[in-house]
Amino acid sequence: MKEIRTIDAVGHVLCHDITQIIKDEKKGVLFPKGHVVREEDIPLLLSVGKENLYVWEKQEGMLHENEGAEILYKICAGEHMHGTPVKEGKIELVADAEGVLKIRRDALLRVNSLGEMMIASRHGDFPVKKGDKLAGTRVIPLVISGEKMDRAVEAAGKEPLFSILPYHQKKVGIVTTGSEVAKGLIRDTFTPVLEEKLREFPTEVLGRTMPGDDRKRITGDILNFVEQGADLVLCTGGMSVDPDDRTPGAIRDTGARIVTYGAPVLPGAMLLLAYLDAGGRTVPVLGLPGCVMYAKRTIFDLVLPRIMADDPIKAEEIAAYGEGGLCLNCERCTFPNCGFGK
Repeated sequence: MKEIRTIDAVGHVLCHDITQIIKDEKKGVLFPKGHVVREEDIPLLLSVGKENLYVWEKQEGMLHENEGAEILYKICAGEHMHGTPVKEGKIELVADAEGVLKIRRDALLRVNSLGEMMIASRHGDFPVKKGDKLAGTRVIPLVISGEKMDRAVEAAGKEPLFSILPYHQKKVGIVTTGSEVAKGLIRDTFTPVLEEKLREFPTEVLGRTMPGDDRKRITGDILNFVEQGADLVLCTGGMSVDPDDRTPGAIRDTGARIVTYGAPVLPGAMLLLAYLDAGGRTVPVLGLPGCVMYAKRTIFDLVLPRIMADDPIKAEEIAAYGEGGLCLNCERCTFPNCGFGK
């Protein structure tokens, strides 16, 4: 810092807040730390008794906090998002499209471990809407070394830390298993739940079949939907170890690659997730446990957005749901603004 006469301060950066107090009217910051003094600011500064100011003295190799914030923004921002105007060393990232937020977590940790700078975000692998705040960045001190910001760029790598995968239009086939449904002994209450959840995304339901507990028919119905152009096949029920529950075996018989049969999530432990290669396309096939029919939120709510965004799900990512995978069944559900799946 250096002291300078206020009338000579145009173009210099304030090193401290300038407050204004007017009895019974106002008490607050007139000009914040980091403000670049303009010609029109001089009368106001003099009016609050500031004959002299402490300003930042530009030094070789040092950057103002706003310059550092611009660098942080550049290493953060991917497609389908924009930044807010820089203010006091801060820039926020805002979504320009609906989709799934992806975060390069290892790179984010490396940057935040450098000190004197920070990037805070919402959880990745979750849906975001246009206009949602995604992350905030800030340089902590008023000035930061250029070398430190170079290290941040290096730690982040060549790809942006954040990206949004937009949703894609998908045709969906629904295979409703269970002999009790096929015989009309009970009403199908599963399909309406799926249709309601699918309406949150750009989808078209091709149709629904009811093959009962016939393993070969279940397999055939899945393959028929794929031949009709289905981009996603959902099989409801028949996921337990009961001898009449044939869905897991039927999905295997299609030749699909099983990612997982089981997930450390409650509700939703009996999920089966598979991918079926068909004529150059990769079609997700899900075996959904009965809890999806009656529980407010389940494993299905965690994986469906990623499937709609064509974001391949790995077995280790399913395993990682163990921490946060317990739904607390709150009386008033606030999902996704809660800890479920995070």
